[in-house]
Amino acid sequence: MKKNKIFVACDTTNIKKIKKIITHTKNPKFKIGYKFGLEFLNSKNGRKFLSKLKNKIIFADYKLHDIPNTCMSTINAIKDLKINYLTIHISSGLEALKAAKKVSKGIKLVGVSILTSMDDRLVKQIGFSKKVSEIVKDQAKIASKAKLDAIVCSPLEVRLVKKYFKNEVITPGIRFNSKLNDQRRALSPRQAFMNGADWLVIGRPITKGNLKKNIKYLENHLST
Repeated sequence: MKKNKIFVACDTTNIKKIKKIITHTKNPKFKIGYKFGLEFLNSKNGRKFLSKLKNKIIFADYKLHDIPNTCMSTINAIKDLKINYLTIHISSGLEALKAAKKVSKGIKLVGVSILTSMDDRLVKQIGFSKKVSEIVKDQAKIASKAKLDAIVCSPLEVRLVKKYFKNEVITPGIRFNSKLNDQRRALSPRQAFMNGADWLVIGRPITKGNLKKNIKYLENHLST
């Protein structure tokens, strides 16, 4: 039976909490990976912890967004961490994406589209004339040209992205209920998988509160 694939977002700098998250989110029904964001990756003990973490699927959410040479240099500088997935903003441009892909080697390079905290009003506010869906479509085409290994988009755009991008699609913006926090383009886990997502990224709905209870709720939600 095919397992649903979940990246648990470890959004804390507290190593004790990270270890607890890893211990209590183990579940035979899921293929589990762990996403570490800038908060953790830039913390004093973050890099040291990751360098020693073994036999886990590691998603390093660096969200690189720079000129080609800097993107390449950054990837070369973190290869000792043995990470599996690494993010780069598609808006860095095709040249930077190709350069990053050239040096990524065994790391799966993941293109980030429009953040799930943004909507049509907010992208217009920062100068875009197109709607979010149109921008994401264009970004999916660029990611395909750059031969990226995966793309990050909201669950609302998965079907659209899959028309232009044939590799893995990873979706944050996952919520168990109507409490969106800072997300604007969100769906439930079941809806995201039904739309064709390969991986879900889930943070607070799992990590806030009782970890075992929350992961069991997710299991039940996806099995009914």
